[in-house]
Amino acid sequence: MTSNKEPRIGVGVFVMNAEGKFVLGKRKGSHGANTWALPGGHLEFGESFETCSEREILEETGLQIRDIRFLTATNSVFEAEGKHYVTIFMAAVLSNDSDQPEVTLLGVTLLGAMK
Repeated sequence: MTSNKEPRIGVGVFVMNAEGKFVLGKRKGSHGANTWALPGGHLEFGESFETCSEREILEETGLQIRDIRFLTATNSVFEAEGKHYVTIFMAAVLSNDSDQPEVTLLGVTLLGAMK
């Protein structure tokens, strides 16, 4: 890679509710604008994956999560654009279903065993 840029590290979180549905949101901004994606964001210096997950979910959705755990990671290099992303995927359970803000919940079977 010819770029001297450092990789950007992001965290995406599969947030499950008690009914086995997960949260998706429509992306804003330049990267993936208007596409559906998991909530999440960039890892801050010195932050754990779990702390980043809690912070980003609260900031983006107003939801609180628990039982946070690591799932997998991707390492994506886009040489033509000079971009390098490392994405950490986490799983979590919604802490309280009683007072959900306006979020999109979609059914899922792949991670249904996480209840």
